[in-house]
Amino acid sequence: MPATRFICPNGTTVKICDCLQHCKNGERCMFLPTVRAIADSLNRKVDGATVTELLAGTRETYLKKTTEYAVRPQDQLYAIHGTAFHAVNEGYTDGNMLSEERLRDNVTSGKFDLYGEILDGEDNTLGDFKVTSSYKLMRALGIYKKDVPTGETYKTGARKGQPKTRKEFFNDGVRFILDWAMQLNYYRLLLEAQGLKVGRMVVQAMCRDFGLRIAAERGIHEPVQLIPIGKISDCWITRYMQEKTKRLNRALETRSLPDTCTPKERWHDRKCQDYCAVAGNCPYGQAVLAKKDKLAV
Repeated sequence: MPATRFICPNGTTVKICDCLQHCKNGERCMFLPTVRAIADSLNRKVDGATVTELLAGTRETYLKKTTEYAVRPQDQLYAIHGTAFHAVNEGYTDGNMLSEERLRDNVTSGKFDLYGEILDGEDNTLGDFKVTSSYKLMRALGIYKKDVPTGETYKTGARKGQPKTRKEFFNDGVRFILDWAMQLNYYRLLLEAQGLKVGRMVVQAMCRDFGLRIAAERGIHEPVQLIPIGKISDCWITRYMQEKTKRLNRALETRSLPDTCTPKERWHDRKCQDYCAVAGNCPYGQAVLAKKDKLAV
């Protein structure tokens, strides 16, 4: 089920339907049309688990489908920003292109963003829009800093005689894009099942904090980056999604709580602390939040 309540700036909660009718705090925290757009975005109106839901932790997806939970409207702004970005592009997809179509198989469903002649003369590119942070983009591009000798040495002080170094950016590091790669590769399988060949896959990532000092410090000097995605084994990605679907369906049928999300799925507890809407409904998430509150005292 979608979120049923909003968390107000003062920490109180209100039913979303009541919030849309009247602000109990006397003055809204944002324009009413924005609140309406956020409320609408929370209900995806899709039967069954989608590709993106299966890529999340099974426990997280299970709790979102079976329990009531609340979200901060402010935390959803980036999501509707991305939706608006999709809508703008969708209005300019004349020609040999497909956009925003949901495809299904006997495992799941997924809505790809763009397919076709979207970069150049090739007509079989699968594209996906991402609005992401400079940190995620830095990792996706394999950017890192390393000390490089300047050719000079310290003349005085405790480091006298030692070589001087400066920090330089390199972009040949490990590219942390597995979640994006898994998503696009399953979309590729859905398209190919319809007889549509996919020649290459590309993510167009827009940096949401571009222009801030932190983005420059992470080596992000352009607001938009095109990131190629490599092919993953058809057999592996199919088995992975089938297993995730089986676990989720088993939990839903038996109404039993799935295993704790893996450390990677919960971002080594960072997601539980600040980014999981159902952490308060999860025994593990509750423990993480309690520890966080204790440290904050």
